[in-house]
Amino acid sequence: MGFTDFISDAGLTLLNNWVRTRSYVVGYTPSQADVKVFQQLKEAPAAEKFPYAARWYSHVATFESEFSALPGDPTKEYTAYGPESSDLTVNPAKAPEKEAEKGAEKEVAAEDDDDEVDLFGSDDEEEDAEAERVKQERLAEYNKKKAGKVKPAAKSIVTLDVKPWDDETNMDELKANVLSIEKDGLVWGGSKLVAVGFGIKKLQINLVIEDDKVSLDELQQQIEEFEDHVQSTDVVAMQKL
Repeated sequence: MGFTDFISDAGLTLLNNWVRTRSYVVGYTPSQADVKVFQQLKEAPAAEKFPYAARWYSHVATFESEFSALPGDPTKEYTAYGPESSDLTVNPAKAPEKEAEKGAEKEVAAEDDDDEVDLFGSDDEEEDAEAERVKQERLAEYNKKKAGKVKPAAKSIVTLDVKPWDDETNMDELKANVLSIEKDGLVWGGSKLVAVGFGIKKLQINLVIEDDKVSLDELQQQIEEFEDHVQSTDVVAMQKL
């Protein structure tokens, strides 16, 4: 089963636990799944009681002007998404613990598999030159295999405000300047203009960075170097993927 309702505390707790370890309802980019769930909420969840759901709601709200263009099946109901485990429904607070336990079990199993690798053969083998050669070959092959296991790059999704000088600033040129910045480990996402007041609008843009390759501070400084258009930049939201 999926989500039930977002009126009761139980329904909101289910959503809160679901997005506790996720940026989006499904996958790694916003989709119609987020749209359907978002539209069922009459208002933002209370951050004190449902901090993860409140964070997700605030982030998805930045895509509201692009809802119709997001990928996915718009005919699906919101109940088609969310947890399928009956344990989540009965005791949703235990869900993250269950996932953590499963992950720990897999890690222990993987370590057990490594421990079972017979690098040196039987203790009773005669330590002659041939046995030593075979042992070293196996050890070298094992170390090579271990070295090849590369951890996935740590990434962050960021929502950035880029503020112009005044209402006469050409926002199309400002946006083009921002998107002209290209870096290894930087991917620009959706953007929109948000009214600030007195006819002034700011550019709000989403991006994904690889933490080891891109410094957010340096990126902001680079954007602010377009001083004919950009007054300042601010990080609105940031979350690890």
